[in-house]
Parts: sequence; C-alpha cells; structure tokens
Amino acid sequence: MSIKYSFIAVLLLLSCHSFSQRKNAEIGIITDNDLYTSSKYDMYYTNGLELFYKRLIPNSSDKIQKQTIEFKVGQYIYTPRFINTPEKEIMDRPYAGYLFGEVGSSLFYKNESVLKVDFRLGYLGPNSFGRETQNSFHDLVGYKQVFGWEFQIQNALALQAHAVYSKKMFPNRSSDFVDLHFKSEASVGTIFTGASTGLVSRIGFKKLAPIYDSNLYGGAVGSSVSEFYFYIAPSINYQVYDATIQGSLFNNNSPVTFKLVPWRFNGEAGFKYRKNNLNLSYIFMYRGRELHHPTNSGYFYGSIGLSYLL
Repeated sequence: MSIKYSFIAVLLLLSCHSFSQRKNAEIGIITDNDLYTSSKYDMYYTNGLELFYKRLIPNSSDKIQKQTIEFKVGQYIYTPRFINTPEKEIMDRPYAGYLFGEVGSSLFYKNESVLKVDFRLGYLGPNSFGRETQNSFHDLVGYKQVFGWEFQIQNALALQAHAVYSKKMFPNRSSDFVDLHFKSEASVGTIFTGASTGLVSRIGFKKLAPIYDSNLYGGAVGSSVSEFYFYIAPSINYQVYDATIQGSLFNNNSPVTFKLVPWRFNGEAGFKYRKNNLNLSYIFMYRGRELHHPTNSGYFYGSIGLSYLL
C-alpha cells in the first residue's frame, strides 16, 4: 500500500504551486475502505484503489461544453463478514479480487446533462492479487491475519462496459446553492451486469458551479472555479449478475458462491471541495443486501478522493 501514500504525497507537494493558465488535465487517486467509516467493521467490499488521468479533448458540437478522455487502473477487494477463520461454512460472501484497466470518455452538455461511457479489461480471481494486497496491508498496519482466501472466486477474464447519464431537473427553478439531477447508469460484462437509477442533489456552502465545470462528475478539468458542497444520492439498483458473488459466467469452479438479491437500495452522501489546482472529497457509501445468506446484510464504507489539475 506504500504506492497509495507516495502518490498522495506527490499530489500534496504539487498543491503548493499555483498556475494561472487553464488546467486541461487532471491526475488523481480514489481510495475506498470500510475503515474510513468504522474501525469495527471489515467486510464485503473491504478495499478499493483507483489511479486515474484525464484530459480535455476537442469536440465539434454546439451542444457540448467540453469532452474528456480518462485512463484508469484499479483494484477492488471483497471479503466475508468473518475473516479470522478458514471455515467456508460460515462465509457469508466469497473472497474476491478484481484488477482492471479502464478507458472512458465524458460529454458535458451546455444544458448541464452528462454522458459518461467507459470500458474495462482485467481479471477477477487470483490473477488480481487481492489476497496479496490485503495480507500486505494488514501486516503493515498490524491488523489481524486473514483466513479463507484459498476459497476465493477463481480466475475470470473481465470485459466490462459502463454508461452513466445525468440530467438536471427544474433548470429554471434551481437556486444558486441547491440543485437536483436525475441519474441512471448501467453495466454489462463478464463481471457485473445491472442498472440503477436515482436522484443527486448538491447543497452548496458557496455558489454552485455548473455541472460541466463541477467535480461532481469529473468536470473540473478546464475550469478554474472553486467549489465546496454537500451532496446526497439515493438510488435503486437491479443487479442481474455479479461474478464476485456468483463466480464466472463460463464455469462453476469457484468453491464458495451465492444467489443474488437482485433489488437493492443504495445511497451515498459526502463533501466535495476544490480550490485552485486541488480537488478533495469524502463520501459515505451504503450498499443494500446483495446475496442470500442468514448473516449477510447491507453495509457501508468510505471513499476518499484526491486529485490535482495540471
């Protein structure tokens, strides 16, 4: 995990400098962990790490304010509720690691609608190095040893497509400090297939930036405005398939798998801040119950984002 902290240190050093020219690129890190909400709970989606780079690209449409292209690498780690025993009979979620590379593009429209599309290629299973990452992190911080990774979801190739669409609601009635957006997204692929829809509201501690200049959906590139707001985003999710729970589409060689709970309520709320070249965020994430097991339940985790405009 030293890469994460080295990356953060570089961004903090860069933030000591300021530049007056337009910032056409952004580099950043997003780190997810249930420890960011509670030191007591360490379960289900237990850790995530994403490193990304995005930049503006030309567009020729009169309706589009800006377009970006983004490159990302990431790793997600999933574990059951109880990680101090190797007994698979009490596991209420499979162990799974997911490692991927991503390329995506975002269209920010002048009417404050947003369309984001991305594609991922990677691996689920031992080839993702989820076991090694978690064991190294627990050794580093002195946490208890983890048992049960020998029963993890087996290797599966990850091919994913994902799309997000957001539209501003009541554009003629929104105040300078509160707005509301309708958001829908869908994923299809060999790891996740599902869709969700819900609402997103920003409540500003200062005048809100237009969505095409806001860091809500990654529109800070090419903008010099500052931001500080609270946002909340409840949604309903219908999950058709989840390989981190059900195993590969193409075989049944994973030793621990479960049947999905398809309908879930999800929610997130947090703070986002931007000043000069620096973007910061903290988000509380809640995910509804995902599978059928007597001890499985909804869960929560925290997400911290740090990025720098170049």
